[in-house]
Amino acid sequence: MAHNVNANHATKVGIWHTTTVQSARGRRRPLQQQQHLQQQHQTYQTTSLAGHKRSLTDSEASVASVVSTGASASSGHQNEAVNNRQASSRHGQSVGTKEPPRLVASPIVLADDDLGSGGGGMSEYTQRKAFPSTPTSTIDPLLSLSHPRYELPAKLVANFASLGIKTIYPWQKQCLLGPGLLTSEKNLVYSAPTGGGKSLVADVLMLKRVLDGGDFRDAKALLVLPYVALVQEKVRWLRNVVAGISREELVGSGPDEKQKQQKQLWFPRADKDTIRVVGFFGGSKIKATWNDFDIGVCTIEKVGWLSKTTSKDSCGQDALTLFMAVQANSLINAAIDDCSISKLKAVVLDECHMIDDGYRGYLLELLATKLLCLGQEIQIVGMSATLTNIRLLKDWLRGHSYETHYRPVPIEEHLVYEGKVYPAGTTASILKTLTQLDSNSKNRQPQQSAVGPREAQHHVRYIKSSEYKELQDPVTNAIVSLANETVRAGYGVLVFSSSRAGCESDAVLISRALPPFAEADPAVQEKRLDLLGELRSLSTGLDPKLEITIPAGVAFHHAGLTTEERELVASAYDAGVLKVCVATCSLAAGINLPARRVILHNARMGRDLVGPAMLRQMRGRAGRKGKDEVGETYLCCRKSDLEAVVDLMHAELPRISSCLISDKRRIRRALLEVIAIRLATSRESLDDYISRTMLYLSAEPESVQQTVDESLVELQNMEFITMDQYHNFEATKLGRAIVAASIDPEDGIFIHAELQSALKAFVLDGEMHVLYTFTPIPDLNTVTINWRIFWNEMDQLDESGLRVMKFLGLKPVQVNKMLHGGTLKETTPEEKEIARRYHRFYLALQLRDLCNEVPIHRVALKYDTPRGMVQNLAQTCQGFAAGMIKFCESMEWGAMAAALDHFSDRLKAGAKSDLLALAKITFVKSRTARIFWDNGFKTVAAVANAEPQELLPVLMQAQPNKVRLEARDEQKYKDKLLAKAKVIYDSANRLWQLELRTEYEEE
Repeated sequence: MAHNVNANHATKVGIWHTTTVQSARGRRRPLQQQQHLQQQHQTYQTTSLAGHKRSLTDSEASVASVVSTGASASSGHQNEAVNNRQASSRHGQSVGTKEPPRLVASPIVLADDDLGSGGGGMSEYTQRKAFPSTPTSTIDPLLSLSHPRYELPAKLVANFASLGIKTIYPWQKQCLLGPGLLTSEKNLVYSAPTGGGKSLVADVLMLKRVLDGGDFRDAKALLVLPYVALVQEKVRWLRNVVAGISREELVGSGPDEKQKQQKQLWFPRADKDTIRVVGFFGGSKIKATWNDFDIGVCTIEKVGWLSKTTSKDSCGQDALTLFMAVQANSLINAAIDDCSISKLKAVVLDECHMIDDGYRGYLLELLATKLLCLGQEIQIVGMSATLTNIRLLKDWLRGHSYETHYRPVPIEEHLVYEGKVYPAGTTASILKTLTQLDSNSKNRQPQQSAVGPREAQHHVRYIKSSEYKELQDPVTNAIVSLANETVRAGYGVLVFSSSRAGCESDAVLISRALPPFAEADPAVQEKRLDLLGELRSLSTGLDPKLEITIPAGVAFHHAGLTTEERELVASAYDAGVLKVCVATCSLAAGINLPARRVILHNARMGRDLVGPAMLRQMRGRAGRKGKDEVGETYLCCRKSDLEAVVDLMHAELPRISSCLISDKRRIRRALLEVIAIRLATSRESLDDYISRTMLYLSAEPESVQQTVDESLVELQNMEFITMDQYHNFEATKLGRAIVAASIDPEDGIFIHAELQSALKAFVLDGEMHVLYTFTPIPDLNTVTINWRIFWNEMDQLDESGLRVMKFLGLKPVQVNKMLHGGTLKETTPEEKEIARRYHRFYLALQLRDLCNEVPIHRVALKYDTPRGMVQNLAQTCQGFAAGMIKFCESMEWGAMAAALDHFSDRLKAGAKSDLLALAKITFVKSRTARIFWDNGFKTVAAVANAEPQELLPVLMQAQPNKVRLEARDEQKYKDKLLAKAKVIYDSANRLWQLELRTEYEEE
């Protein structure tokens, strides 16, 4: 299909439409052709963000002329940008696409330049500085992991080298050689800056425990991380580290093992002699055992939905946080309960400063305390970049501590205020900056220039103001200019914004100022087109704003995107395909994406200022070893925030403390857990358990003892525990169910009452009652109900759904009242319980659509919710459903557990019952499974017996958007789908063989 498709032709092709692929390729005209077009059309019209059309005015032309003689880094591009605005506009009109007009970024000049002349230019943008180089292994042999002192397998050392780790830093050597660490006699807690290589120390100690000594085949390790995104990244890394390491080569196999293998009818698993790294996140109804993995990478489970807000200003890791049923704490509980905990040899707690987190940090404390009570040889390693009172953790874990401030790539920190860039790398310069700004603002006369000679002595550079209305705000103007400068110098930029909407807005503005697609390297152009194709092939389709920004090398990353979208964006940025990534603050603590320059659009998380620890995390993303010689951070703030921001930059990191004492409910959960798993049942053993908590080291023993006494009485009153004739405590059936389901005792009361009531009149002739049961107990502040949508959906419910509403006490009259401005009372416990039911039912309506093969993006559109949040809802409910199944099994409610189990499969598959078998195949879910079914592939065996080439037309039919490409791109597109078809084919064959094996064993 030719690129110069006119509007009439586009109309004739029916369902085919011009895509970004065509639009971007159409912009690959030589510069001479663009200039020729410019001569033919001296004036043009474009569409601004506000939707009003305007032509290039004389003032804009003069601004472009002045700017083009400004900074040396951007000269040579800005006149072209003016020309490209015309060519891009005409091209956009010819194919029917609307593109925002081009912008010219304001130049950044030295502070002592004559600002009025527009000359001078900026300082050289290399910022290469001499700094002490790290000694090599030829100078210090202990800097090589192959040194006999570390006793690491040669294959493991070779894998590290292939991943770029040929030597270690001196601080890493000193830390590893600490007393009793390599022999696992001591625990370790250490602190190192972000980007300083802190993860390697924990990896070496953990792998050494798994590969060393004794009964090698049974040695296990757990790595506990705070976020799901980190789990996925760490699993990939560890699998590369242990690739090719064979158990048999390390320890051999005895004659009994060989005889056993010869007698087996089936071939042993392909991964039998490998080190299996498994990530635990999302819901799972299968009880994980030590036989499933050697290294488990998991998150801290979260109690219900614990996010602070779901407003559009939120930038938390996940606005609807995940309830993880199979996670670190649950794994430890299950292993203690079934006496398999002896296989565990090492536990690594990453970001252990989060033990101070009020929402889930206390679970870290419970987990580590249980390990300390066991008396097993389990090495605990805790690490963080933001630890202050490290001695408290050292005393609690009874181990060795190490602290370093070494960073292989230095960071230059700046404060940007009113277009002026101030150095702010040290405490002294921060305070000096504030004093200077205050002094200048008081002494400046009204008629004085905005930048006087005295003030110019204090700031190092100055960002000129812009005449574009979109860039009138000094902060926005600074962000666009700083990002533009970095990209044109060939480096990557991370921009942190306070909200999802802010991310998208900043990304669009920056993309309008960067070099257009036609100026990019042809190889980069191809990769960006491939990225657009990958995004378009997702079930959610291509986001319209990403369609605008990606051709310029810009994308955004926030919780409103689906997991697949975020992964594609992150991978493209890491590979250099994208030069700018605009993200919420979750990216700072989420995944590892370094940048030469980090720009902060204010220092806010939603409406509140971030804390000192989060600020350090964000700034720590600047500059990474092997990619940059130096890192830079620019914190851009407004006048109203100046004092608070400077105080924040000057603030010390908060001292961590135990969260157990802050809420008596946490003490109750701690006691219930150890009693239920029989780790401590007598009063003496419970006191010993409490004495090993961090709480005991940081609080008055008398107050702790009083809280324990009160909590034990309350647990008995709740009927979670009882006391036997020997004065030992024992968990009741309900208490054990609550621990098995990984929920708080208070939430357990509500869940128990709901399920007990459901047992009497469970509505099984529809879906709503089961799906309501799968919906987690929300904090009432975390879910906002759109009562208009609630009313519309309620109006379309069948008789079964209406009976569920009546059973739950949800009244159409109340919904109508809320629709017309009423309020839902939440004063008394009864009113709060009813409010919870309205919130849960509203979310159950969304689950209903997802279980009936409605695509995520359509559910998001219907409920006016970001698609990433809808996907989060599905994942959250999968985890909660697993907890509810375990709850019912522990309560011996077998029929209800079976009913919930069936719908749990539907929820995971996003499909109706007839597709459950197909949905187990990799890449075959929901809509794709339905298309396979409609094309005759109705069983796993049918897919397994088909050739990948036979599956290709089905996959093409399953793509959400019909895309018409030219011959070369169409072949590439088919090649990608064929590779996907091969994965589906292999997955189907594995499942089919498993089915055959199961059938044979049953016979």
